[in-house]
Amino acid sequence: MGVKIKGIKEAQRRLDAVVEDARTRKAVRAIKSAVMIIANEAALMTPVDTSTLINSQYQETMINGTRITGRIGYSANYAVYVHNASGIMKGLPRPNNRGNYWDPAGEPKFLTKAADKTRRQVDEIIRKEMML
Repeated sequence: MGVKIKGIKEAQRRLDAVVEDARTRKAVRAIKSAVMIIANEAALMTPVDTSTLINSQYQETMINGTRITGRIGYSANYAVYVHNASGIMKGLPRPNNRGNYWDPAGEPKFLTKAADKTRRQVDEIIRKEMML
């Protein structure tokens, strides 16, 4: 004689929903952590003159359906020009003794280089965050 149990399918559905919710939250946290790692490295490589560029850095995480996207950017209107500059003026003095064109830590393509440099760290943090 067997025992009839009610609600097994409902319990499985609810468990699946809880696991999926945990995965989604973990994925968002993983992307935010990865963005923060890259943004911090990019800040170290960002050329600084008046600090306008470095202070205009922003980070955002967007969820669109099943896609989670992290974005790092700079809102200063000249950011793309500094990022894409060749860097040949790096360390050369400005006219009228106003410092150097690029400070010693500044790098051209600072966002791209920061992402490349932190690739291993980003992979590790995503792997760590996504563990159940």
